[in-house]
Amino acid sequence: MKKLDKYIIKTFFGPFLFIFSVLFFIFIVNIIWTQMSQLTGKGLTYWEITKFLFYLGISVVSMVLPLTILLSSIMTFGDFGERYELAAMKAAGISLVRVMMPLFVTVSMLSVALFFFSNNIIPDFQRKAKNMMFNIISSKPAINFTPGVFIDQISGYSVKFDKIYGEKGEKLEGVFLHKNASAYDDQQTIIAKKGKFAPAVDRNYLKLILYDGYVFTDDISNKSYNDRLKQPNQSVRFDSLVNHFDISELINNAIEKEKITDDYRFQTYNEVAKTLEKNRKDNITTLTSIASPVISQTNNYVQYIDKTKAKNKIKEPYKIDTLKKDKKLEVLWGAYNKIEALKTSIDSNENSIRDTVKQHNKIVIYQQRIVSYSFTCVIFFLIGASLGSIIRKGGMGLPVIIAIVIFIIFYVLNLSVENLSWKGSMNPYLATWIPNMVLFPFSVWLTYKALTDSQLFDIEKYRALFKPIIEKFSKPKEHQRYQ
Repeated sequence: MKKLDKYIIKTFFGPFLFIFSVLFFIFIVNIIWTQMSQLTGKGLTYWEITKFLFYLGISVVSMVLPLTILLSSIMTFGDFGERYELAAMKAAGISLVRVMMPLFVTVSMLSVALFFFSNNIIPDFQRKAKNMMFNIISSKPAINFTPGVFIDQISGYSVKFDKIYGEKGEKLEGVFLHKNASAYDDQQTIIAKKGKFAPAVDRNYLKLILYDGYVFTDDISNKSYNDRLKQPNQSVRFDSLVNHFDISELINNAIEKEKITDDYRFQTYNEVAKTLEKNRKDNITTLTSIASPVISQTNNYVQYIDKTKAKNKIKEPYKIDTLKKDKKLEVLWGAYNKIEALKTSIDSNENSIRDTVKQHNKIVIYQQRIVSYSFTCVIFFLIGASLGSIIRKGGMGLPVIIAIVIFIIFYVLNLSVENLSWKGSMNPYLATWIPNMVLFPFSVWLTYKALTDSQLFDIEKYRALFKPIIEKFSKPKEHQRYQ
């Protein structure tokens, strides 16, 4: 490797690492905004939240890397042009293709690395994130004792504390405990002036020591109505009382326990191909079962129309005009009922067919994007390097604006064809590759313009082009100052 190649690669990786970090952080912040509402009140530690966001963030690398390459390429070649280094290279007999070659090889290696990353690493983290999200959502909220507010998160009890104080919030005043029971079970209510939390031997239990209070009970279980009316009020006064509450459901929520394993997003490219093959067979079975009632009810008439496909001689349907009036009405009513039944069946199965098509196309798009995003990296490099050498502007100004505009076009194309594919209006294989197919000719054209030193962004050139048209619609201003 020559010194020039090392210098070009070194110059490229400076903005590359900075931009990748910034974009990754921006995407993570977006994930935080969308997911934070489901993380609050679950008793998660900062480490668990950080780990969950990291699992989700890994999946955005496939989108961040192409944009990073685009922006870094524009900035690198823009800096070369702005500092006249590109002109010096050309004056020394080094062509633009030769200048682009070391970065083209580097970006090709990054695109190959992205393929293996998307194929082998992202599915594993997707599985972890999906299961973690499922376990977080399904878990009960953590215990959050608020003074003066009833909480029912302790199994079997409603609890209220008038005052909570102490270093760790372990001391209580004005304790009220009510056992949750039906109207036919024994009732129990405990009131105490003071209390405190203490460590229990078994961590699955919450130990609560109460002082100076009463236990009110109504023993009404398995008693008749008259016996309940005769039941006297019972209360027991205590100086101290120890209660243990089972909180195992609240503290044993294993948020990383894997319960979902059959999602296609957890699979590699080859595994998704097997899933697609199995999915196609299942879809054929599903569509056959949906079409069977229609075929069975219309088959005789269809075979009569197309006699070449009939194995046996088909009897001609009788003519309805030859029937008597009552029989004719009966036949028409039966035919009407059959048609209405078929219409109802078709309407009810329409959503099922639409969901089947959407799910199949989703799997295809996911599989193809493992490969297509790698090609996007190369296309974005060609666009970025060509634009940078043409505009000759570095820094975070104009290059950032151009890069964002190109990426928005790519992103909108991606979403548009994806939605069309989900609706069944476009082949999913074609939908995945359309953004690359649109941008690739543009990248080749830009590269050609850069190689021929085209003044693509020269404003004076466009003024000269439109000057004859402007002069036709503008009044002459010659000697205007003398008038």
